[in-house]
Amino acid sequence: MSFASQGFCPEIVRAVAECGYEKMTPVQRRAIPAARKGRDILANAQTGTGKTAAFALPILQQLADSPKTTRKFNCRALVLAPTRELAAQIGANAAAYAKYLDLSIATIYGGVKMASQTKALQQGVDLLIATPGRLLEHIAEGNIAMGSVEHVVLDEADRMLDMGFAGELKRLFSLVPAQRQTMLFSATYPPAMKQLCKQSLSNPVEVAVAEQNSTADTVSHVLYPADDERKLELLSELIGRKNWRQVMVFCNYKETADNVVKELNLNGLPTVVCHGDKNQSSRRRALAEFKEGKARILVATDVAARGLDIIGLPYVVNFDVPFLAEDYVHRIGRTGRAGQRGHAVSLVGRDEELSIAQIEQLIGQHIHRITQAGYEVADRNNLLHDVRNKKRYVNKQGRRNNASEDRSNSQSAAEKSLRARKKR
Repeated sequence: MSFASQGFCPEIVRAVAECGYEKMTPVQRRAIPAARKGRDILANAQTGTGKTAAFALPILQQLADSPKTTRKFNCRALVLAPTRELAAQIGANAAAYAKYLDLSIATIYGGVKMASQTKALQQGVDLLIATPGRLLEHIAEGNIAMGSVEHVVLDEADRMLDMGFAGELKRLFSLVPAQRQTMLFSATYPPAMKQLCKQSLSNPVEVAVAEQNSTADTVSHVLYPADDERKLELLSELIGRKNWRQVMVFCNYKETADNVVKELNLNGLPTVVCHGDKNQSSRRRALAEFKEGKARILVATDVAARGLDIIGLPYVVNFDVPFLAEDYVHRIGRTGRAGQRGHAVSLVGRDEELSIAQIEQLIGQHIHRITQAGYEVADRNNLLHDVRNKKRYVNKQGRRNNASEDRSNSQSAAEKSLRARKKR
């Protein structure tokens, strides 16, 4: 099915073709027709499925169909994203789709000065992409009002809830008109999502392109048991001896990420880092070096798990197993995108076996276990039996991520100072 068949104007069809899009993806085929009619959408879709176009193209078409003079400090359509990286990516995509349309687009997020963003908002914009915290800052300063909003999108809504943005989302929904179109996209569907859907959606069309909480079938999953003190050595050996050329490595803490970068560089493996202590320009530079091949490895915390669009990324490595099983889905969503093959590799310490069991339960499949020669660990058969069968393990809730790092991207300076005392 082509984009032209959906009644998009020639300007959008031309821009989409220049982006290299030929046929619609499953989520686009199912969401776009309903979105074009102004229906609310509840979509369960993984990253890399083309969901940005699924919500952006119908909105751009509706804005173009009913041109209006934008009111100062107002917007007609609002897209909310959990992190600055994802907001920037959506903004870049939307600008490409609207290349031949007379529409204004702005993107606002934390980590940069508000003055330039305020200037962009002054004359009003047709489409605004924002992180919740920075948007509320601009609202508080009188730089943007929500009274003219006709369309609202929550992208990766599960991540926003996990980061603790439920209160901010509730406040924002109280500010936008009740008569609006709302689209909610999420890779996973935790219980808190039901309440959010009840608050924000009206008789939504449900779109599902995969089982809830599933991973793309283009990704192979393996794990290597390892003692914690030997993980760095094992990681270096896997990348070096297997000649992995482009690898994204996830750590749970910024301190761990910095240490991994230091050791890999000492081992002759060009490595860059992306986490919450790095300013926006440093993070952009690291990502650019990784994409251009100047760096072979990008080490990141979960602040980078969403919104990074790296074409053809073959390997994602969990140096630390994520605290929250759903975050495994989000991390490995960086690979195996757009139908390409990808590899998800986890280095698993003894204390992380319970998290692996919860991940396997979530994604509905067993992760292949490989013992690397020279890195054998003490027998874990009894432990594995316990975490998969005994009630005290099976029913145990996984530890939740400390989301302060992500939220600090778009919160006030006072809140940042408080959270800076907490380890990530």
